[in-house]
Amino acid sequence: MGGRGEHRSNTAILRSVSIAERSSPTCIPLESGDRLTRAEFERRYSARPDIKKAELVEGVVYVASPVRTPDHGQPHFDMTTWLGVFVAANPGLIRATDATVRLDADNELQPDLCLARDKEHGGSCSIDEDGYLTGAPELIVEIAASSASYDLGAKMHVYRRNGVREYIVWQILEQRMDWFRLNEGAYAAVAPDARGVIESAAFPGLKLDVPAMLRGDLKAVLAALGS
Repeated sequence: MGGRGEHRSNTAILRSVSIAERSSPTCIPLESGDRLTRAEFERRYSARPDIKKAELVEGVVYVASPVRTPDHGQPHFDMTTWLGVFVAANPGLIRATDATVRLDADNELQPDLCLARDKEHGGSCSIDEDGYLTGAPELIVEIAASSASYDLGAKMHVYRRNGVREYIVWQILEQRMDWFRLNEGAYAAVAPDARGVIESAAFPGLKLDVPAMLRGDLKAVLAALGS
């Protein structure tokens, strides 16, 4: 009974679905290397819930690849724990993991971790009405696969120019951690003390036992933090 009429109907439905899929917001392209304004980047990124992390660095899009547990997930967790314990003892700070930060017209990033004071407490950050952080956090942490990562290139340049006071980059493959501090408009590497500990200038009392963090000894990391 269906015959040709039913076949034509099914074909029309399939064609309609195909057109709808192509015009769906989830099909809006967002690829590494795209050059976009911040407004267009936000529009495309918002329309792509399948993309978990993308950044706009100097007007160029970077879409992150899936992350592995040893190379990113576990170090990220350990650094989050370190900062989280500090925040528990110092309430009122803005803190975030993988949250969008609007820095300027060409740069919208998702740092692995950031810690900031809002403008009412002497900082330069605020949370917009739409929930995004605007302005330069005092401290940013990035987990990088290696020193070849753009975390130590274009992103570092952007953070410096926008006034991020302290910038920590953990280079997993090299098992190296660099802590940079802004000094007269340039980043200078901060050396650990004799114990291997660095204390933040932006957040007094925030101490990191670098060797302990590199070897994954959270107990020692937290002991140094509370010392």
